[in-house]
Amino acid sequence: MSYADRIKPTDKSITSYLDDLLNKNYQIPTFQREVVWEKENVKKLWDSIYKFYPLGSILIWKTDLKLHNHREIGGHIINDNNFSRVEYQYILDGQQRTTSLLTSIFGGRIEGKTGFDPTLYFDLTIKDIDETDDESYRKRFLFWDEIDDDEGRIKANTGKKARCKQGLIVKLRDIKQNFGDVERKIVNYKEEDYKDYDHPIRVQLRKIKEVLDNYRISLIELKGIKVSEVCQIFERINQSGKPLDIFDIVVAKTFRPASSDTKEFYLRKLVDDFRSTKPSNYMQIDNLTYLQILAVLINKEVQNSGVTNITDTYLNNIKTEQIETVWEKAKTSILKTFDFFENHLRIKGPQLIPFRYFYMTLSYYFYENKSPDYSLLNKYFWYYSFHNEDLLSNTTHLWRHVDFLEKQKAGNSLGFDRFLIDKNSLRSSSYSSKGRLSRAILSLYASRDPRDWANPSRSVLSDVYYILTDKPNLHHVFPTNYINSNKGQNRSSSNSLMNIVYLTQITNLQISDKNPLEYIREYNKANFNDVLKSHFISPLILDWVQKEELPSTALDDFINDRINGIIDDLRAKLFGIKFEVVDTAETDNMP
Repeated sequence: MSYADRIKPTDKSITSYLDDLLNKNYQIPTFQREVVWEKENVKKLWDSIYKFYPLGSILIWKTDLKLHNHREIGGHIINDNNFSRVEYQYILDGQQRTTSLLTSIFGGRIEGKTGFDPTLYFDLTIKDIDETDDESYRKRFLFWDEIDDDEGRIKANTGKKARCKQGLIVKLRDIKQNFGDVERKIVNYKEEDYKDYDHPIRVQLRKIKEVLDNYRISLIELKGIKVSEVCQIFERINQSGKPLDIFDIVVAKTFRPASSDTKEFYLRKLVDDFRSTKPSNYMQIDNLTYLQILAVLINKEVQNSGVTNITDTYLNNIKTEQIETVWEKAKTSILKTFDFFENHLRIKGPQLIPFRYFYMTLSYYFYENKSPDYSLLNKYFWYYSFHNEDLLSNTTHLWRHVDFLEKQKAGNSLGFDRFLIDKNSLRSSSYSSKGRLSRAILSLYASRDPRDWANPSRSVLSDVYYILTDKPNLHHVFPTNYINSNKGQNRSSSNSLMNIVYLTQITNLQISDKNPLEYIREYNKANFNDVLKSHFISPLILDWVQKEELPSTALDDFINDRINGIIDDLRAKLFGIKFEVVDTAETDNMP
C-alpha cells in the first residue's frame, strides 16, 4: 500500500452508508463515548444536508483487530457476537451524526428517552427562505410529538396533524423508500389540486428526494496504520476534542464475552472495581498508568509476551490471557506500592510523586515479594527523586530500574552510584505541578507530616487537601509583597520552594503579607520550634524574632539555611551512599 493510501478521503450516499451500517459492515467500538442526542441538533444536521452544506468527515479505521463493539446503535442491532472477518471497519469519530441519521430515517430508540420516537418527518408546506438567519428548519423538520394532537387535545398540533393525514407532512423514510406512494397520495388528494407537476408542494417533494438520493457523507478511511498513530489522528480530527486513549483500545481488544466455559473479561471493569476497594487517593491514578504497570509485569512474568515496552505500540500487543495471568498478584503489588507512598513516606496523594514510572518499578518490586526491603525502597525513592540528573524520565531508564530492583528481589547486594545534588537547583526551584524537582521537594516537606502554625496539633496535609486540589496550599515564609517592598541585599527569589511551607488556608490568610518577625512572634509559643522542624525550618528565624531585627540578607540566609537542613536530611536518608554536594551558583560567580 502506498503511503498516500493510508489516509484516504472518500464519500458515500446517506443511503449506502446507513445500509452498510445495518448490514453490519461498520462497527462502533465500546470506547466511543455515549451519544448526546438532542432534537435541535438533529434538525440542524438535516437542515445542513437539505441545503447541501458539507458536514464534518466520519473517521473510519480499517484494521484486522477485533475490538469489543457496541451491539446496537439507536436501538438497531449492528453487531453479532459471532461476527468475524479479515478486515473490520470501526467508526472512530461520527457516532453522534451516524445515530442521528439512522434514527431519523429508520426510527429506533434513544437512550434516556423512553417511549420517544426519533423518526423524522418533513413538512412539504414550509417554503424556503433565502435569509442567512433562516430558522424555518425548526418547522420543516418535525418529530411525531410535534405533530400528534392527541385526538384534538393539543390544539397547537391540530394543523400539523391534518397536514400529516393529507400526506403533506411525510416521514423521511417514506420519501426514501416509497416515493411513488407518497407522490400518488398527494396527487389524488381530493380537497386540493396538486396534479400540476410544478406545484410547489411537488417541487419540494422532489427536492428532498434528491437530497436523500444524492447527498454524500464525507469519510476519512485509515488503513494499514498502527494503533499509536490512530490515537494521534483521532485526537487531531475528532470533533469533541477528547483524545482516544490506548487504554480504550486495549479494553476493546481484550474484551471477552461470557460463554458456557469461560467467564467475561472486561479490563475497564477490573480497574474500576479495583479502584473501589480502598479509599486511598492513589487508587485514582490514570488508566494509562494502570495499563503500563500491567505491561511491565507481563513483560517480566509472561514468556514471549511481545510486550517489550510500555509505549502504545507494545501496549497494543497485550492479550486477555496475559492480563489474567498477572492480575490477581498485580492488585496486591499495586496496593503495596500505594501503601509505601502513603504510610511509609507519608505522601498522601499522587500529585506529588516525582516520577510516574515509580508506580511501575515499585509494583514490579512488590510483585511476589514476601520480604520487601523498605530501607532499600526509602533510599531508592529519595535517591532518584533528588538526584541532580533525571534518571527515571524515559523508558530506557525504566527498564534499567526494573533490572536493578529485580536483582535486589533476588537477594543480590547491589549499591547505588554516587548521589549528586546541586544547592542552586534547590535554591532556584519554584512550584510546578509536573516538575520532577518541585514534586520531590514538596514530597519531602509532606513526609515530615508538617504541623499548622496556628494549631500545632493539627496536621496540615489532610485527605481533603489532596482531594480538593492538585496545587498545594503554599505559603511564602517571606511573603512576596513584603520582599518586593523590603528587598535589602537579597538575591534569591521569594518564589523559591525553599521559601515555601504547607499551611492551612485559614492560617495562610491570617498571615497574608505580614513581616515574618510580626506573625512568627504571634505563633512562637511552647513547642513551636518542633513545629518549625516539621517544615525543615531551623531556629535561625526565631533568633531574628528574639532580636526583633531581620538582616538585610534575611531571605538569602533563610533559604541557604533551609537548603543545608534538607541536604542533612537527605544525607541521613541515603546513609552509606557516596554523597556529593555542589553549588553551581558559586561556580557561576567565580572570576
